[in-house]
Amino acid sequence: MLATALAAACATHRARTVPDPSIVLICVDDMGWGDFIAPGPEQDARRGYRTPNLDRLARGGMRFTNAYAAQSVCSASRAALLTGCYPNRIGIGGALGPTDERGLAPQETTIAELYQRRGHPTALYGKWHLGRPPEHSPLRHGFDEWYGVPWSHDMCPTHPESPQAWGDLPRYEGRALPAPNAPDEHVLGWNLDPSDLTREIGARAAAFVERHAGGPFFLYVAHPLPHVPLAVSEPFRGRSAAGLYGDVLEEIDAELGRLLDALEQSGAARDTLLLFTSDNGPWLSYGEHAGASGGLREGKGTAFEGGVRVPLLAHWPARIPAASVCDEPVMLIDVLPTIAELLGTGPELPIDGRSLVPLLEGERLAAPLHEVLYFYYDGNALEALRAGRWKLHFPHRYRTLAPDTARASGGKPVKYASAEIGLALFDLEADPGETRDLSSEHPQVVHELEALAERARAELGDGLSGRKGARVREPSRTRSPDR
Repeated sequence: MLATALAAACATHRARTVPDPSIVLICVDDMGWGDFIAPGPEQDARRGYRTPNLDRLARGGMRFTNAYAAQSVCSASRAALLTGCYPNRIGIGGALGPTDERGLAPQETTIAELYQRRGHPTALYGKWHLGRPPEHSPLRHGFDEWYGVPWSHDMCPTHPESPQAWGDLPRYEGRALPAPNAPDEHVLGWNLDPSDLTREIGARAAAFVERHAGGPFFLYVAHPLPHVPLAVSEPFRGRSAAGLYGDVLEEIDAELGRLLDALEQSGAARDTLLLFTSDNGPWLSYGEHAGASGGLREGKGTAFEGGVRVPLLAHWPARIPAASVCDEPVMLIDVLPTIAELLGTGPELPIDGRSLVPLLEGERLAAPLHEVLYFYYDGNALEALRAGRWKLHFPHRYRTLAPDTARASGGKPVKYASAEIGLALFDLEADPGETRDLSSEHPQVVHELEALAERARAELGDGLSGRKGARVREPSRTRSPDR
């Protein structure tokens, strides 16, 4: 079995005399691994923009060099982050649109629900993207309050490529009410200017920390940017040397600083675990309005390293050694089981992630945290896996930018070309850019990795081989509304 049940294990692993920590989980949108590799002036000069507060996180905590999104697309990645499951296990794939009937099922346990069950306050400020409110509202999945957008902010009449394909974009505000009352949730407006989003999300996040400084609490900050269309508030326009993309990252960093200051000034910083990551790699077809893959191959929408490897920073003064670096391959499915171990409780249904607590505390593992990590895309296609230093790609088509394609500018994307990869083996320790296929040189490694793939196909399925998984769960569904 790939998945494991955590509830009993967590309850016996942790003595209840340990107080619950506060958690701040920050997930930005489409920020590439190359947008934050290591803190310092060399990185600032290379990028053309400054992120002193991300530097502050890295220097005061842990930087992961091999952290992965479960899939390189919005909804699937966020489902994995909040539930600890491969997204295809729970029926969530792709990027859910305004008319999509699917949503996160009530049976799936989110990080917010773990905190809410223990009587701790929870909040989401930013992008939800796991189902259409009100049926699939975050207020029905453990959040006491939320503010933000229900899906990506390009899914509206100002879409850079196909504005006619989308309806109006609502911005929501809401709070949960005691059962059996429905959530108090309302639309603040439609197609609102996104230039205030980062600032407003940051202000609400800092205010939440100040209100609940005594802790514990769970705060999920899901910035809709730097996903296109890019937007920034007036004080940050033209501030960076990297155009609008750099301006956006500098504003996100400034709001991170506001949040860090709120934690410190309220006395909550020492006992708060703060995690910062991105849902997937950069959307490369947008050129100067996209992030950087840092020399990794391809970007968002692929199973190559540039699509799935993401920044991950962890900061917790009470437990995490300062300026530490972790090279262990991990995935965002590991966030929920980490928090479950800290709380001494977990979801009832099996999940796929593993706790990061030993790594966060600087322990050297006797065995890899994951024997294997699977990379699905395009619904339920098993396109690649990683085991140790090895990454095996299975034959599939993928999108890429042709070598002679001009770099996009002005927020309008260029067209992707279609390419195909056969069975290919890469040594990520020697070749993180996935440039040299070693499958013919290491047939035994390929054979062993193919056996690991069969385990996933049996349990989760595989669209490339026409397999249906035996241990997958259905999402929730609602009737699609009229546009």
